Parts: sequence; structure tokens; C-alpha cells
Amino acid sequence: MKTPSHTIRPFRLADEAAVIALWRACDLVRPWNDPAKDIRRKLRVNPEWFLVAERAGAVAGTVMAGYEGHRGWINYLAVEPRRRRDGLGRALMDEAERRLRAAGCAKINLQVRTGNRDVIAFYEKLGYRVDDCVSLGKRLEND
Repeated sequence: MKTPSHTIRPFRLADEAAVIALWRACDLVRPWNDPAKDIRRKLRVNPEWFLVAERAGAVAGTVMAGYEGHRGWINYLAVEPRRRRDGLGRALMDEAERRLRAAGCAKINLQVRTGNRDVIAFYEKLGYRVDDCVSLGKRLEND
């Protein structure tokens, strides 16, 4: 997908360092998640749904979409902090939703840290609602 200001395309291996730097700038990286391993994991499953927004030849945003046949998932939505509020996050989500819808996905889930009110408000503007459920997790591999 191309607009006058950016191109949204699948991730390329040459993007890795810039993507990880973006995730760090957006405070998405946690000590228990190795971002390089997360990238390698995603490249094994629907790699075409790992999207990068490029502006002027540089990585400006990312989103990972996933679908296992029941629910879609969004991970690692990130936009350069200085480029927020200009529609890039919405464009990435629109493209991720378009791909998931085309695959037959009926509902998308995502997780946001409870204290991240700005991001919750962003998703609510896109039509997402807080579900009445508890998110549980279990590490199967230690990074």
C-alpha cells in the first residue's frame, strides 16, 4: 500500500535493526522478550503480515498481524514518536485489518498495558473495546 507520505510493505531482513530501534523508542521491548527472536518467530508464520511503514526510505512504523483460524491478533504496532498523530498508526491498522478480513477473520484481539491510556484511547477511536476478560500467559521459551 502506497500513499504520498508512506509505503506499507512486508518486513525485509534488512529492516531488523531499524525495527528493533523503533520498538525500543516506543517502549515495546521488555527484558523477557528478545525482539530479534520475536522477529524470527513471526517470519516462520505468515511473514507477509509483518508490516513496515516506510517514509523517505526509513522505517517509520510496524505492525504484526496473526490469525490461527479463530481470532486475529495484533502485536508490535509502533510509530516513530515524532510522527504520531499523523495517521500512520491508523494506516498500519487498516492494512492489518484488511489482510485479516480477507483471510476470514471475524474478530481481532490485542493487548495493551493497563497504564497506557493514550494507546487504549487510540484503539478505541478505531472501534476496539475493552473486553471483559483476563489475559493469561505462560512462557514456553525463555528469551
